[in-house]
Amino acid sequence: MQRLLLLFLLLVGLRPSSSQNTQDVAALQTLMKNWKNVPQSWTGSAYPCTSWDGISCSNGRVTEVRLPSMNLQGTLSNAIDQLSALTYLDLSNNPNLGGPLTPNIGNLKQLTILILLGCSFIGNIPKELGNLKQLTFLALNSNKFTGGIPPTLGLLSNLIWLDLSANQLSGQIPVSPGLNQLVSTKHFHFSENQLTGPLSESLFNANMSLIHAIFDNNKFTDSIPKSLGLVPNLTIIRLDQNQFSGPVPNSIGNLRNLMELSLANNQLNGRVPDLTNATQLNYVDLSNNNFANSPAPGWFSTLTSLNTLFMNNDCLTGTIPSALFSFPQLQQVSLAKNAFSGTLNMRGNISSQLRVVDLTDNRIIDVSVDPSYSNSLILTGNPVCADDITSCKLQQKQQIPYATRLGPCGAISCHADQSAIPVTSQNCACTNPFQGLMIFRAPAFSDVTNPTMFQLLESTLVQHLNLAPGSVALTDVEFGPGAPLTFILQIFPVSGTGFNRSDVIIISSALVNQTYKAPPAFGPYSFIASTYFPSPSVIKSSKTMSTGAIIGIAIAGFVLTVGLVLVAIYALRQKRIAKEAVERTTNPFASWGAGGQDNGDVPQLKGARYFSFEELKKCTDNFSQIHEIGSGGYGKVYKGTLGNGQVAAIKRAQQGSRQGAPEFKNEIELLSRVHHKNLVSLVGFCYEQGEQMLVYEYIPNGTLRENLMGKRGIRVDWKKRLRIAIGSAKGLAYLHELADPPIIHRDIKSTNILLDESLDAKVADFGLSKLVSDIQKGHVSTQVKGTLGYLDPEYFMTQQLSEKSDVYSFGVVMLELITARQPIKKGKYIVREITRAVDQYDQEYYGLKGLIDPVIRDSAKLIGFRRFVQLAMECVEESAVDRPTMNDVVKELEIIIQNDGAQLLNSGSLSADQYGNAKDRDAYGEHFPQKDDSSSSTFDYNSVYSYSAVKPK
Repeated sequence: MQRLLLLFLLLVGLRPSSSQNTQDVAALQTLMKNWKNVPQSWTGSAYPCTSWDGISCSNGRVTEVRLPSMNLQGTLSNAIDQLSALTYLDLSNNPNLGGPLTPNIGNLKQLTILILLGCSFIGNIPKELGNLKQLTFLALNSNKFTGGIPPTLGLLSNLIWLDLSANQLSGQIPVSPGLNQLVSTKHFHFSENQLTGPLSESLFNANMSLIHAIFDNNKFTDSIPKSLGLVPNLTIIRLDQNQFSGPVPNSIGNLRNLMELSLANNQLNGRVPDLTNATQLNYVDLSNNNFANSPAPGWFSTLTSLNTLFMNNDCLTGTIPSALFSFPQLQQVSLAKNAFSGTLNMRGNISSQLRVVDLTDNRIIDVSVDPSYSNSLILTGNPVCADDITSCKLQQKQQIPYATRLGPCGAISCHADQSAIPVTSQNCACTNPFQGLMIFRAPAFSDVTNPTMFQLLESTLVQHLNLAPGSVALTDVEFGPGAPLTFILQIFPVSGTGFNRSDVIIISSALVNQTYKAPPAFGPYSFIASTYFPSPSVIKSSKTMSTGAIIGIAIAGFVLTVGLVLVAIYALRQKRIAKEAVERTTNPFASWGAGGQDNGDVPQLKGARYFSFEELKKCTDNFSQIHEIGSGGYGKVYKGTLGNGQVAAIKRAQQGSRQGAPEFKNEIELLSRVHHKNLVSLVGFCYEQGEQMLVYEYIPNGTLRENLMGKRGIRVDWKKRLRIAIGSAKGLAYLHELADPPIIHRDIKSTNILLDESLDAKVADFGLSKLVSDIQKGHVSTQVKGTLGYLDPEYFMTQQLSEKSDVYSFGVVMLELITARQPIKKGKYIVREITRAVDQYDQEYYGLKGLIDPVIRDSAKLIGFRRFVQLAMECVEESAVDRPTMNDVVKELEIIIQNDGAQLLNSGSLSADQYGNAKDRDAYGEHFPQKDDSSSSTFDYNSVYSYSAVKPK
């Protein structure tokens, strides 16, 4: 009897609670109907509280929904508000979960943590979020939200963490009412949006708990508020890549807890700020502002906590204090493009951690360096180089970023989505790591070569996530001025070949809710996971059959099989013969094997190679979103590291834009013919498994258009613009006159001119190009193609294409170099505007002062400006016969440069440290645009190109 009673009690204990709230169950089932790829456990039980992955309950009510990195697909149902006891909602890193964010989420009055980062939510942030008075953690970063920040967020009086970065938010930061009410909030993360206007003085006050003020990469204007310097606990201020003006408030220099200050690439003026009292400062970047001429500030000799100092192009004069180089933690100093003179004294107690000293383009006449210093010292562009060539070639060592060593397993070949890790001292195993992109927005160091910091990060990850030693790896570490520190984090399973959904939920949650605390020097972070669980597949079910039925089917199947085999042998033979005949006429790659053997009508390539689909799949981590660096009408572009270590841009055509086989063959043959330092090189291609992919050399500094708009954080002065003009002109002249056969590009524009690490121009995207020989033979289509604003009006009217059509487009690019304006904006056409404004009697600005980009107008003498404008206007003459050839353009640009003494040609590479490293995700965002296949009727010729009435004769 006692045993029966015990068994009864046990069964009752295992039985799901009958008190589980039916409203919660119905709400979860409604959520599930809106989603694809839900965990398998959600479909096999009616009791979410006992068996559904990611669901936690208390007293029969659902209190937590944690589904990060599940590859959920769909939208968030309005029924979410039926989970009225919910305190924790984490749907992060589901990039295919999106649509508008339902306002009903504001009814979850018990919610304390809301994490939706790394999804695809669009539209406005619901103002109803202000109803969540218990909320302490709000992360909406890395979505596609637009519109303004709702003032109602200021009602979240318990909020500690607020992250809205990496969206498309616009307008001003709301105050009174607004975010100035968030006195308990410690984290303001608003970077990488389109926020505008001034930061109000009332946004900050001395009662705030704020420690991180991160507002970089927006469009803020006016002065930096003085009240920012009153917030006592601030450790990080990032206001770089904005349009702030006026002096830096003195109050900021009194923040004794401040560890990082980044104000680079604004329009700040007045004196260099006095940071003497900010004794905890590690990282300072004040580059590219308009400070008044002054000697090195006193804190260059006293701020011993510094490990990184960037003050490029800040009008500093005099000598560099030698004490600076003795700071014990100093790792990097960049003082390029100032007016430092005299002798550089780097003798004495030089910091053992110092890796890079960049003094490019100063006035240093002598150098004295301690023999103990053997790292990078960059002196290009100083007078000392003329007298002592050895000093200028001295130590420019490549800095190799840290990467986790996997020992002998690094050479083991695994499947594309697997990596090898050691399981014993001698054996390795292929596993499926959970991985993603770690983004540290404000690290307080710059040396990415020193393993000590990164190994500390690895060990803390292992400890916090309860992982086995050696199960964490870091790769692809990238960091530069004005950009966040990023790397790929891989986490390997302790046993087996992969993680289950419960494992991923635990790991991902710890990384997105900030319970894992990185070492202090790394600062705040976010984690964007790669897709780990594949999309759902259709599984066909089978019915149970009786033994007799199975035997009967087997006998009948045997008889049928014998007959089918005989038929199949004959059919396969006939099919093979037919296939070979068809492929010989329709598929030029039919007999080209995976090894690239030339057994038939293969493309005639010069310097480009064939890649298998598996090769490109592996080097892009199965075309992971992490590696995506751009997209357009053609498809997507991925950054990948090829088997030989070369970094490449891989352009993958989407289904609707793929060409026929002969057209694709013709394009890669054309691309493989062009080899010039000012043209983007084709590395190879893939034509396999229905894929069409082109592999280009990787160009790190993005497009000319991005740089003219200031998106890359690089100040492109007039001399650099002349150099870019002559470089791209040489690339075009090569296409027109030296390529065999000559080529007309047909889509020259600023988004198709890329800039490498030295800001050398490279012409890209030959998707619309035509061979001159085909045009002469009448093989060119009469359909006008190109980009509005750059399109040759004569080509448009006559449909007669020639090299002079490229000359016209290049002339428009020259006008962009002068104005930094897009060719057509708000109904104004750049050619017409400049034509009307030209004044022959204005010796300095040629009548164009109001149109010239302020970056070049207000900073330096415009060398050869008048002749440059005249040459551009010759290029945009209405009649092609009145335009110069590209070879003539190159000669004229060389004369402009030579006559004015600008030593721009053959001047060698400019260091990457000087210009900084911008984020890869933008570098290929525009230069593979959707090709305009519109017919001529699409273009409004009269409204855009009719400017002859005002053109001077």
